[in-house]
Amino acid sequence: MNIRAKMFGGSDEAVEQPFVMPAKRPKGAKADVLHSIPVPREEHRRCNTRDGERHRLSVDQVRVAHAGRLHDVELINLSGGGAMITGNFEPMLWDRVDLHLAGDGVIECAVRWLKGDRIGLEFAHETQLDCSPDEQTKLLRTVLHQNFKDGEFEAPARDSEPQPDDDDQRVATRHPLIWSGMLHYDFQSAPVRLRNISSTGALIEFEVPLPVGAEPLLDLGAAGTVFGTVTWVVGDQAGLKFHSPFDMALLAQARPQIAPTTWQRPAYLAPGTSADSPWDAQWQRLSVSELRDQLEGFMKR
Repeated sequence: MNIRAKMFGGSDEAVEQPFVMPAKRPKGAKADVLHSIPVPREEHRRCNTRDGERHRLSVDQVRVAHAGRLHDVELINLSGGGAMITGNFEPMLWDRVDLHLAGDGVIECAVRWLKGDRIGLEFAHETQLDCSPDEQTKLLRTVLHQNFKDGEFEAPARDSEPQPDDDDQRVATRHPLIWSGMLHYDFQSAPVRLRNISSTGALIEFEVPLPVGAEPLLDLGAAGTVFGTVTWVVGDQAGLKFHSPFDMALLAQARPQIAPTTWQRPAYLAPGTSADSPWDAQWQRLSVSELRDQLEGFMKR
């Protein structure tokens, strides 16, 4: 570039075109957009510091059954095997509460935490089998025979007095088995946990978005598959109505998991809640060995 010609002019040389620098992309945050510049986090959150509600549910009015009475309560949070509610009733720690979510969606719970008018609930661990007592006895016996070897699980020592061996006691006994499966919907597959199941439907716990009216395929592994329609969704719980009757006896073909003896407290419940589960001592849930012995004795009558 001829600087003198540019300053004084009059040069015979061809006038050069001015040199134009390419436009640079602006750095930093864009106007009125707070997320346009990333801010790296140097340290992860070490604990749950939220004292308030973390996720407000769209459907927050539910009912609970306690001591033979129904109460209207507000559902503040529901996830991770438990719920936080508030309402005008006063349960005691370890009390049984049946949480009525929607339609026939009922989850058996235990009161784990009390703070003011807020109540923390833990869901029953085992998969509830909605069938006749005889069908349930036969199913559980077959499950133990096909999936659990003798002596695989030791029965814990019990200090309580032995219970009478009758039909009512047999039906009231809690088994420790949890069935799971895979839910296939909209080209995606995700694991689900069966909270309860019958020949006409199931209450499932899931981790992916699932809209009401969806028609997923529930895959129970060796127990088979069944299509259903999602009739309601509250938090991570959903009701599934089967398109065709499901043979409950098929559950014996799928190996269930054993319910844990400790409780993984959801993050939204108050810190300091004991991790000891009420489902063993207070409500007499049998071990696999005890359940086998009791069922074998009943079938030999």
